[in-house]
Amino acid sequence: MALEALCGVSPNYGFGQRAENENDILNFISKNSANLSCHTQLALPPVRSPIDAFKVFDKDEHGKRIALQFNKGTTTLAFRYQGGVIVAVDSRATGGSFINSNEVEKIIAINDYLLGTMAGGAADCVYWERILSERCRIYELRNRERISVAAASKLLANIMFNYKGMGLSLGVMIAGYDKRGPGLYYVDSDGNRFPGNVFSVGSGATYAYGVLDGGYKYELSDEEAYDLGQRAIYHATHRDAYSGGLIRVCHITQAGWKLISVQDCTDLHYKYQDEKMV
Repeated sequence: MALEALCGVSPNYGFGQRAENENDILNFISKNSANLSCHTQLALPPVRSPIDAFKVFDKDEHGKRIALQFNKGTTTLAFRYQGGVIVAVDSRATGGSFINSNEVEKIIAINDYLLGTMAGGAADCVYWERILSERCRIYELRNRERISVAAASKLLANIMFNYKGMGLSLGVMIAGYDKRGPGLYYVDSDGNRFPGNVFSVGSGATYAYGVLDGGYKYELSDEEAYDLGQRAIYHATHRDAYSGGLIRVCHITQAGWKLISVQDCTDLHYKYQDEKMV
């Protein structure tokens, strides 16, 4: 079924079973399809008041309130050029000065021709870009054509605007290829949406822009574009303590997106240092 994954239908669902009345049918469907009623509903803790219950956990052994660290860091970038769109990211997830992981995949596939990046709250980015992927699939089923990059980014911006001021933390790039050619948009949790040729988001964006400003031009070859994206992320990871781990580079063309490289920023450091010595 085209809508099987979208609605969360259980593989054990029996379409040939008989039901005595309408209530039996509705109950059976609700048990076997997790997202049929409201697939955008957020999961809440199984308590009467989640806010009051959380107060029990935000105090130390002396009853003093703990200051939770929600400072986040990352470096993501994307740029358009004559050969399509390049998307490059690091893989470090931080909470304050604590490194939670060095293996986060910050490039999120929306469909075969659309990619989203992750900057801000990891859960917010993953959840809402997953919702965007479902909305794009619904658009394709209804209109019998692939959604454009502009329309996909507008869908996400509209969702974010509805949740403005509710504490979401999200700054992503929606990149893709459609009948108009390569497209690139920036969308954030305030509902802002901007088209552009070059974007970098995250705590290391300043350093990445320094490299991009010196090497970017629309007429880049594919190999030059791959190297520029990789170098920009590397220099950001070298200067920004909140960025690091693996550097992933993806290329989006008329044929769809493909992963170009995954390299450790430490290996690239020694590679570039050796090039300087020559």
